[in-house]
Amino acid sequence: MQLPRELNRRVGRALHDYAMLADGDRVLVAVSGGIDSLVLLWLLSHWRRKAPIDYRLLPVHVDMAPSPDGRPGEAAVRVAALVARLGLETEILPALWRPEPQAEDGGPAGRDLCFRCSRSRRTQLFAHARTRACTTIAFGHHRDDIIETFLLNLTCAGNISTMVPRQALFGGNLHLIRPLAYLDKTEIEAIGRDLGVEPVRSACPLGENTRRRDMHDLAVEIERRVPGARARLFAALGNVRGDYLLRQGGGRRP
Repeated sequence: MQLPRELNRRVGRALHDYAMLADGDRVLVAVSGGIDSLVLLWLLSHWRRKAPIDYRLLPVHVDMAPSPDGRPGEAAVRVAALVARLGLETEILPALWRPEPQAEDGGPAGRDLCFRCSRSRRTQLFAHARTRACTTIAFGHHRDDIIETFLLNLTCAGNISTMVPRQALFGGNLHLIRPLAYLDKTEIEAIGRDLGVEPVRSACPLGENTRRRDMHDLAVEIERRVPGARARLFAALGNVRGDYLLRQGGGRRP
């Protein structure tokens, strides 16, 4: 399969704009089993065949529901089977921390556990990247994720920030990259359908009852009320007018 020209152009522009890959990189690809991470892995494998550089892909899945006897859970086994179709082998890591199932009505306390769980998985991936001598970790986050993270930080953390397409960590020894940063969720789903890939349902006990889901619904409502707002929100994140933001102390003169 070939990517449609416009999508291929935007993926290439994201990789170029943020210098995401370099010759000799060892790239740990975080594969949750969702359509975003599966399309990301296919895309990186596809680009490797035509890129003027050489890099290695190491798919890793954090198993949120391993079997009681320590074997990979059902979802992890399905993820590994999908990855094998690309000729790659998945490393499966039992999650170090998992949230307990919440009451049926959920609530803010339950939804906020999503942040703790996400942080634990990320810390686990960082540690594993070091043991595997990886220079880069690739995540399947897309433009909608970037917008929703902005809304999440704005409304829940009280700051103006979001995830960035490329981020250096640990003094530049490790980089996070998001090659799908210029694509929308619907476009990624369309690629997945063309590939014939069925996403694996998450084994997370919280399911869709998360703060991030709240932000997704908020973004949908904003777009409904103000058509085109999502594209402008994304553009605004690269067009910050710092002189027109409040500062602690009210900007008093010295």
